[in-house]
Amino acid sequence: MRVIGISGSPRRGGNTDLLLAEVMKGATSKGAEVKTIILNDLEISPCQHCDACFEAGVCKVKDDMQMVYKELEKADRIVLASPLHFRGVSAQAKAMIDRCQALWARKYILKKPPLGDNRERKGLFVSVGGMKMANLFEPALATVKAWFSVLDIAYGGDLLFPGVDEKGAIKNYPDALKQAFTAGQRLVEE
Repeated sequence: MRVIGISGSPRRGGNTDLLLAEVMKGATSKGAEVKTIILNDLEISPCQHCDACFEAGVCKVKDDMQMVYKELEKADRIVLASPLHFRGVSAQAKAMIDRCQALWARKYILKKPPLGDNRERKGLFVSVGGMKMANLFEPALATVKAWFSVLDIAYGGDLLFPGVDEKGAIKNYPDALKQAFTAGQRLVEE
């Protein structure tokens, strides 16, 4: 079982990173092979909507997204962790999601499996948001669920924490990190 964790946070060691690290520890505790990708450390250009990917399901832009495609294809479980920015995923996460247009083309234009095969994959979304309001996470959830759906990744749930803004504030939620660890274990067991 291979689990890929994708951090969409621009802030290293912040709340999202702490939660993602615990999810990955939980997965490791159940024997999973894990890898974490820090999107902010990569050079990923935004999608140019050039439609070149319609020919072979391959993006013509050659940057660090090529590595992300390969990791997504190898993964059995995908964890996307992103703080909310204007109630959506971060710019780093959104750029990566948008560059999956090539995988959309594989599926809908070329009629091929978007990640190269038809094995079952499952995904988890982890997020924090500074505000406390009804439906705070709905815009981000819509994006993440659409991304998972296009990639044929079953939605395995989410960990969403409102009212978490300052760096390290997640530690004020007594069981948040434990919830993340348990979510990582469950993701691998299912």
